[in-house]
Amino acid sequence: MPRILAVPILSGLIAIQAVLAPAIFSAFEARAADSAVIVMYHRFGEDKYPSTNTTLAQLEDHIGELTSGRYAVLPVRKIVEDLQAGRPLPERAVGISIDDGFVSVFAEAWPRFKKAGLPFTLFTATDYHHQPIRGYMTWDQIRELAKDPLVDIGHHSASHLHMADADAATARAEIERAAKVWEERLGRKPALFAYPFGEASRETIEAVKNAGFVAAFGQHSGALGRDIANNPVEKFYLPRFAFNEQWGEAKRFRQVVNTIALPIAELTPLDPLVGRPNPPAFGFTLTRKVEGIERIVCHASHEGVGKIERLGETRIEARFANPFPKGRTRINCTLPAGEGRWYWFGRQFYVKS
Repeated sequence: MPRILAVPILSGLIAIQAVLAPAIFSAFEARAADSAVIVMYHRFGEDKYPSTNTTLAQLEDHIGELTSGRYAVLPVRKIVEDLQAGRPLPERAVGISIDDGFVSVFAEAWPRFKKAGLPFTLFTATDYHHQPIRGYMTWDQIRELAKDPLVDIGHHSASHLHMADADAATARAEIERAAKVWEERLGRKPALFAYPFGEASRETIEAVKNAGFVAAFGQHSGALGRDIANNPVEKFYLPRFAFNEQWGEAKRFRQVVNTIALPIAELTPLDPLVGRPNPPAFGFTLTRKVEGIERIVCHASHEGVGKIERLGETRIEARFANPFPKGRTRINCTLPAGEGRWYWFGRQFYVKS
């Protein structure tokens, strides 16, 4: 069973920052043409699983927002490839992704997305579909999905491997085993990868990179920017905003799909698997000026707001007093971008049990 995946919007934190923000900002320093938001789902209309489910009413609200005329919903792969190629994106570009091949994707989400003309990428582990497993799609259903030009199929390992606990050899074997299945079943290998549970290590990220994927995704919040999409390492651990019943209300969705990527480089630590020191030294360098950067706040899920240190004009570091606990820790850095929008950069870390 997938773990709880959604991330709070930090509404209290954002509300505090909004009080400090000036009423009018100059033009967005982040340049909307360099930024997109990837949203992520699991189940639809499966009330037994609220931590990974999106209600049908919430889904209808999300589709209504995306088809309001304010957004450009593009295939996830196109967003990544355009960012990597230096091609400008339309303002408020959004990509839709779904993890795990639950039958509710086929029965509930696909018909609604298809009717609305919205493309999406489905990441699913191949082992789930070799024999009838209640709640998961059959291979016939996956093949039917894959025939739809609005649907792209992504790689999600073979067994839904928890890659933060795996070594490189195990990760490689899983990737190769699933790739063979995709070639046998669909006649092609997926170009995109998503880490099961959204968790990885530098070692397994390298395994994904060496397997030849265009890009790979975690489950940490944040808008996707050109700097990260072109980084030779970071493009294999890209952000997505996850939704479930608790965090899927229309107001949060609207706020998320209007976020803008911070232009960053030189992220530390490089490894999302935390060893020593713990807490790690978390920081990044801005690749260009961001108006109002002094308002940035970084929030860790285990501790709350960290102490921000500015090193020169461009280096931002967040200090946390307490070690990251076993399991998952998320850091989210936000600041106002004007017109009700927010810069958002997030990162997910994992400490082994």
